[in-house]
Amino acid sequence: MLKKIDPLLNADVLYALRAMGHGDELVLCDANFPADAIARRTVLGKVLRIDGAGTKEAARAILSVMALDTAVDTPARRMEVVGEPDNVLPVQQEVQQEINRAEGRECLLGSIERFAFYDVARTAYCVIATGERRFYGCFVFRKGVLAPEA
Repeated sequence: MLKKIDPLLNADVLYALRAMGHGDELVLCDANFPADAIARRTVLGKVLRIDGAGTKEAARAILSVMALDTAVDTPARRMEVVGEPDNVLPVQQEVQQEINRAEGRECLLGSIERFAFYDVARTAYCVIATGERRFYGCFVFRKGVLAPEA
């Protein structure tokens, strides 16, 4: 165990989060997402797992150590509901709240059509799969920078 590090962040996830650079993207996905197949085509090349949590809890843990990119309008994006792109499901609303809390501001959550989401995911740095069983618990987070300490 480490002080002040969420225990959901295992060694493999911490390694990936630390190795990512500004602008790199990670996919946080639910249990139904084809995580292994997609992850094989990412920069990291393998799926990472946080099986004991849903996307809300995993997002909270990840965003406790990773800043989102402030240089783009939507540093966090969700997978759209097929045929209902404006429908923001409860799991997506929960992750939106975690994003706002972590960033200390209202942060626009963008959206991506389902098949376009898969294309974006294949170019991500990594895929982190959760145990989330609710549909559409899939997100892309773009890593930001930390300002120098004064």
